Amino acid sequence: MLYLIFFQFFFDLFKILLYFCTLITYLNILIETLKNIATIKTGVFAKPYSEGEIAYLQAKHFNKYYQLTTPTHSFLKDYTVSDKHLLMQGDVLFAAKGTKNFAARYKYNIQPAVASTSFFVIRLNDGVQNKILPEFLAWYINQPISQRFLKVRARGTSMVSISKAALQELEIPIPNIKTQQTVLKITHLGITENELTRKISILREKQIQQKIINAIK
Repeated sequence: MLYLIFFQFFFDLFKILLYFCTLITYLNILIETLKNIATIKTGVFAKPYSEGEIAYLQAKHFNKYYQLTTPTHSFLKDYTVSDKHLLMQGDVLFAAKGTKNFAARYKYNIQPAVASTSFFVIRLNDGVQNKILPEFLAWYINQPISQRFLKVRARGTSMVSISKAALQELEIPIPNIKTQQTVLKITHLGITENELTRKISILREKQIQQKIINAIK
């Protein structure tokens, strides 16, 4: 428990430092629409198999932190997929259909992969790859300000869909790389904190249940 208190303290301190860092550099932050810094293409429509050489990524394969879970259990045969559809390290996937319109950075893991039609594949242009981190781009798309922008432009009622045109017009702030790395570090710390809290809660519940069992023996 003491460890968690110290963790929370340093996490809060880190957020304060980030706030001042962002405030100081705010006037120098470049803002670009997504269409000016990246290409956007749709995923591949295909019937997945239980086995294959290429992973077929769907929204259900990502956890609540928008991280890819393995194994996916959805695959395609390599002879059915063109090389142009293969995902590259650093691509950002955006789930454009359904109620959870999240973005996730693709990291090449065990085998090649393609995205399903649930996703748009966002690939940063060569000229900006040294200015914006793919993971930062995914993080910003997941922020409330971006989500509101996209939601008000969504189409459909029962099956919500974000259009490519709407995604292209999303404005992306591009702070310096150091600030981007700080933002991501804080995000990762937040995930770690959440997982620690969850595990502590589970352990506490087990202890309580054990005490109850011991008391009635």
